[in-house]
Amino acid sequence: MKDPLATLIVDNVHLHILPSMNPDGFSLRRRGNANNIDLNRDFPDQFFHMNDDPGAHQPETKAIMRWLEEIRFTASASLHGGALVANYPWDGTENKKKYYYGCPDDETFKYMASIYSRSHHNMSLSEEFPGGITNGAYWYPIYGGMQDWNYLHAGCFELTLEISDDKWPNASELPTLFEYNKMSMLNLVASLVKTGIHGRIFSSDEGKPLSASIAIKGLNSMIHARETLADYHRLLVPGGKYEVIATMPGYKSRSTSIMLGEEAMTVDFVMDPVITPINSFLQRGWSCSLPGPHLEV
Repeated sequence: MKDPLATLIVDNVHLHILPSMNPDGFSLRRRGNANNIDLNRDFPDQFFHMNDDPGAHQPETKAIMRWLEEIRFTASASLHGGALVANYPWDGTENKKKYYYGCPDDETFKYMASIYSRSHHNMSLSEEFPGGITNGAYWYPIYGGMQDWNYLHAGCFELTLEISDDKWPNASELPTLFEYNKMSMLNLVASLVKTGIHGRIFSSDEGKPLSASIAIKGLNSMIHARETLADYHRLLVPGGKYEVIATMPGYKSRSTSIMLGEEAMTVDFVMDPVITPINSFLQRGWSCSLPGPHLEV
């Protein structure tokens, strides 16, 4: 018998699974990797610059950053142990003090975290974390974490999911942990299909795919369509009115206002190239990769 949620995910989502980001540390039963470096403090940070030197990052960190830059993920979830809560950005504050510090997509992150928590066996019943979710900086600030880097630099909406109060659960507990988290994970991944906006972006003159940027008016964050297929998916809270803006160098920006219901909406864009007169010729605003002069008459 097919599971409808699992079928929806398999049919509509490119799903990537990383069994362990820190295999050496896992086998050694510690936070640090083989060099005893905490990888979740090793990413470049928006507030403090202790990790700005690319050559100083650990091999695992470099691999993750390269992976996120090559594949434009819509969302991700990092599974941790030691608490029972769905954590969302920001993870740090500008002054290292502990308080609620939401990112531009705070409402969307709370919506996603709540999907996971409410679908869980008992996460939403937490006495420590109302509703089973928390802003990272409000819980305890960290710097150099993967969650904030993914969102800020790769446009990837990441949750840090603490799925066990026990930091090192016994193998015998894994089947129970799986059952407690199964529906949470299925509903979270399925929400990428069920909610938000998605579409493709093409040029009006040649119909070629464009890796344009997609922004939402009033939200200081941006995602990018993939280069080959020009497709994008932008997570948003259902039930809101949004102005969606597509931009790309060499093309006129396009925008449209939408009322997002409870289901995902397709929003495609066809963008007109900017045409500028140069020496009595007309040259389009996009560049050709072939050598030599190129004129558009």
